[in-house]
Amino acid sequence: QVMLEESGGGLVQPGGSLRLSCAASGTIFSIRTMGWYRQAPGKQRELVADITSAGSTNYADSVKGRFTISRDNAKNTMYLQMNSLKPEDTAVYYCNTNLRRYGWSGSLSDYWGQGTQVTVSS
Repeated sequence: QVMLEESGGGLVQPGGSLRLSCAASGTIFSIRTMGWYRQAPGKQRELVADITSAGSTNYADSVKGRFTISRDNAKNTMYLQMNSLKPEDTAVYYCNTNLRRYGWSGSLSDYWGQGTQVTVSS
């Protein structure tokens, strides 16, 4: 079993900052990609940012220059530093990982966290 524990969400004023964390635990051999997605009310879930095991990153255009994704491979933990937050960043943020549980010959599987609410409002 694999569990993803997210933390760091909350209420912040426009222009403020938050740092999200996602820790993966359980039977894990190797994590390939980790990513943050978000879903606002009435909208589809969208990719915010992701990062490979080698550290290559990818960002949605709407967050470039404001958000920074990082990971600690030794701790199977990923972070999202969110600066200059805007009301349109309000959403539930989900952690996602793509990983192998039982060696290099094992299949890759996706896992999702429960989500953490981020609300940007004055």
